[in-house]
Amino acid sequence: MIHKTYPFTEKLMVDALTLAEQLHQQLHQEAYALKKAQHAESIDFIAANKRQLAAKLEQFNSQLGRVLTSENLPHSQQGLADYFLRAEAANLPTTEARKKWETIRTLCAESKVLNEQNGASLELLARHTKRSLQILKGTPQFSNTYGPDGTAQNDSYTRTLVLA
Repeated sequence: MIHKTYPFTEKLMVDALTLAEQLHQQLHQEAYALKKAQHAESIDFIAANKRQLAAKLEQFNSQLGRVLTSENLPHSQQGLADYFLRAEAANLPTTEARKKWETIRTLCAESKVLNEQNGASLELLARHTKRSLQILKGTPQFSNTYGPDGTAQNDSYTRTLVLA
């Protein structure tokens, strides 16, 4: 059976590597856009591209899972390692596919870190924007103080700083 599935697996690896590289590139572009405070539209465009690439990578993952299932292997890292061992035992060339897989794993791990960093940057920008709007609009702010018994108290105050 591996003789039938292996060519498909090789093609999957080629396609997934391209997708992983594109996602990695989009995340770098997003990080750059966030640092340079580019327009929200460009960041939204990058986010849309990321979602498409992530969906395609999920599709790759499910296709790979079906290949592994057809070989009665678990859909896991170990299952794929066993799949490559079976392919080698069947005298199929696995060197390139294994290299691609390792590169995919590396890119995905780096992409995860980049995505988390970009998400933290976006969260910080959103908080800053919200806080700036609260100051300009004079919406209630909360001050954390402590009462005589040492318990925390939230005191609200409102003060308009700017009138237009």
